[in-house]
Amino acid sequence: MSERAFFTVDDTGAYVPTIFARSAWSDSMVNGPAVVAAAARALEAEHGAEGFQPARLTVDLFAPVRNEPLVAHTEEVRAGNRIRVADVQLSQGGKAVARATLVQLRRGEQPPGRIWRSGRRVHPPAGAGTSADGPGSNVHFGSGDDPDSWDREMGLHQNDQRKRFWQQPLDVIVGESSTPFQRAATLAESTSLMAHWGDEGIGFINADLTVALARLPQSRDLGIEADEHISVDGVAVGTASLFDREGVFATGTVVAVSNAGRQIDFTRRGPGGDSQKATRV
Repeated sequence: MSERAFFTVDDTGAYVPTIFARSAWSDSMVNGPAVVAAAARALEAEHGAEGFQPARLTVDLFAPVRNEPLVAHTEEVRAGNRIRVADVQLSQGGKAVARATLVQLRRGEQPPGRIWRSGRRVHPPAGAGTSADGPGSNVHFGSGDDPDSWDREMGLHQNDQRKRFWQQPLDVIVGESSTPFQRAATLAESTSLMAHWGDEGIGFINADLTVALARLPQSRDLGIEADEHISVDGVAVGTASLFDREGVFATGTVVAVSNAGRQIDFTRRGPGGDSQKATRV
């Protein structure tokens, strides 16, 4: 348990943002990972089922989330023998600001036969210890074709190369240890950062996130690496792979819209990508 978390919870059950939930786009707004984390926690806490794998989380980020209490209302859509579906709506002042759907699949026996796999290998940073120091720790950035090229200076990787990121994600709630699913969902929101960050910063803001998980992560610190960026006329699609110390376990996909007027320059960020040192260009 840690004080390094996105939210506290008030007497009504609402999520109250901490300083760690502050957005790099605006100090008055909540960042994407925090919104995704709140949705993941609400769905898992109220609809998680033993023997089922959280297989897909889709979060629609259709309105700015203010630095104010956030209310989560969940609903069970289906509780089948092999497929379970639940929704959550996140609101502020009685108005919806985001929504999410969780699909859970029953774990079972692998079908027989061999199936093509990419054989892709990704590696954690050599400088990241095997036991993470706590939420928000073990932060490393990498770029380019060398999967073993990592360091702690975010600004050094502001280029037009493939991006990767490793850290132990922040907890969702102060004093409450996040679950493997919550950590995976939180990191998956960085799909947008990894896929849309170029040599002049990032000028796309994602409107959603879909993370698909074959399994839950085994380590507390996790990595994400860009797979693809496609953009035309200010509309972008980005994909990434999530991995732990055992290998790839999930994929992330986002769509994003141009926010070029508030492009963020990361070259002035401190070690570990200190969000308080972000600058807008």
